[in-house]
Amino acid sequence: MTESPSRLAWRCAEPLHAMVYLVPESAEVYARLGLDPMTGYFAARGAAFGATGPGPVTATFYNFNPALVAGALPAAWDRVTPDQMVDARLEIVDAALTRGLGAETLAGPEVAEAAELARTAALDAVSRPQGRPLFAAHAELPWPDAPHRVLFHAQTLLREFRGDGHVALLVAAGISGLEAIVLHVASGLADSRFLRFTRGWSRDEWATAAEALRERGLVTVGEPADPSEPPPVSLTEEGKRLRADLEARTDVLAEPAYRALGDRGCLRLAELTRPLSRTVVKAGLLDLKGLTAAAAERKP
Repeated sequence: MTESPSRLAWRCAEPLHAMVYLVPESAEVYARLGLDPMTGYFAARGAAFGATGPGPVTATFYNFNPALVAGALPAAWDRVTPDQMVDARLEIVDAALTRGLGAETLAGPEVAEAAELARTAALDAVSRPQGRPLFAAHAELPWPDAPHRVLFHAQTLLREFRGDGHVALLVAAGISGLEAIVLHVASGLADSRFLRFTRGWSRDEWATAAEALRERGLVTVGEPADPSEPPPVSLTEEGKRLRADLEARTDVLAEPAYRALGDRGCLRLAELTRPLSRTVVKAGLLDLKGLTAAAAERKP
């Protein structure tokens, strides 16, 4: 199936946002502030809500174990302020993108043009905050100055706009947060250990969710090679249809965020960000190992 221009724009730019969760610079900055990597993650991404407790973060991040979130918030706010975490996130972006892309590229015309296109889309999306709480919270944050920071912030808004719509569809489909990531793993597109450890779910909780999905005819469940690991899962034909439908409907709900660009603007944004994202990936900025190991040490 041919991608829509708006989906292509999101997909090509997404690594420029997603790297902020995975680069070693994140752990280093959080440690300097007295936070472990997972607490830093919840505080940095949740800072848009202010010094909140675990409720809004559990609700909007969706697929994390509530006990894991409650172990981080509101305790993090005894050490840092939300404003500090917003600044910390941008510090991470500066360090990681400079390392991955180089200062010359960040100061170049391609990044500046991509930043302006993404900002145009994000600013237009701000007029449609209804039903999108995580997006709306981030939309109230101040815009940064440098083009690469603008590009990161704009992509943050666009991906949270998309994410809020996806969560609404999961709720409507009766798919819990844990079941959603089990389905993702069953598709073969995600790493089981990364998702289980970073989201804070035990083997038994994972196995229970897999069984519930099996009873709905969405996955097949096998026998684990290692009894300490959850059982392997694969999508059934019905599961594949459900995931494809959810993804297609997510695209539809996300499309309004890109209307200000039109198809031509979306294709240009994809053209500009694709080589940047490929360089980020090749530079190892999306390596799952570090956060997986840190999360495995910090269980609810």
